[in-house]
Amino acid sequence: MSHCIDIQTADRELVFHGYRFVARTATAGPSTTEPVVVLGGSSQDRFSWLRYERRLLPHTTVLTLELPGYGEADPLPVEYGIDFLADTVRHATEALSLGPVNVFGACFGAAIALRLAQRHPDRVARLMLGGTAVAISPEYIVAAKRWRRMVDDKRFDDMAQDMVEQFMAPPGHGVVRRQAAVARLMRQRFAQLTERELAMDVDHHERLLTHPWSLPSPAVTAPVLVFTGEHDTITPPQEGRRVARGLGGRFTTIKEADHLVQIERDTDLADLMARFFTDRPLDDLPYLNPVEDCVRQSQMT
Repeated sequence: MSHCIDIQTADRELVFHGYRFVARTATAGPSTTEPVVVLGGSSQDRFSWLRYERRLLPHTTVLTLELPGYGEADPLPVEYGIDFLADTVRHATEALSLGPVNVFGACFGAAIALRLAQRHPDRVARLMLGGTAVAISPEYIVAAKRWRRMVDDKRFDDMAQDMVEQFMAPPGHGVVRRQAAVARLMRQRFAQLTERELAMDVDHHERLLTHPWSLPSPAVTAPVLVFTGEHDTITPPQEGRRVARGLGGRFTTIKEADHLVQIERDTDLADLMARFFTDRPLDDLPYLNPVEDCVRQSQMT
């Protein structure tokens, strides 16, 4: 992006059903597509996607959210599920008068993004989901319970190491770009979380154990692209493919990446987002494996 482009940003506090949260909007001139809403995973805040923000701004306005349970927003009790968070996103788009939006969701954010498209189809122009699955894996359930015990015992360094091992491909699984550097970064990030942030993070994991991650209906009407890293072990490619088939969307994997593809290959993922949200071809991109057109099925299988 040219340095002469005037980027304007604004943070706005919003309240939904008594829970305060924060919306960050960024603009940089005329738009060629609907605004992009970015919904990240747990442990992320509205500043986690700044690199993506700058790459998307030549095309449209970007909205990043600290929903209840994230960052500086109010903590959200576990009994509030994915439906509530999806409705909170809808409330934000209405409060900011954005109209229909392009929605990007990664990991935990993918569950929220999908539920938004199911519950409020008129609000979603295009839907892009990363690192997602039809259901939580047994391995993740065991890990989430282990992380709760580690937090209760204040074993924060052990938890940081454990989470990195869970979210990244193990040695020998395949070539992952910047794997060692990203592992160091993630260990530092998890180890530096405050007790408040750790508590909210564990609440997110427990939320997934007590509320459905994915529902087979209602149908999604917006165009859908599902992706993950080709070496993702926490939400493997076959799981993402099942989601895409259930939604009648497209599916692809990003080369030399695992579940943390948004950090390992940020430039390429930002390019993929811009292309999908502006209806440009996705064929023959050097960082992508072939894009699959999945047949719509009556329900996820």
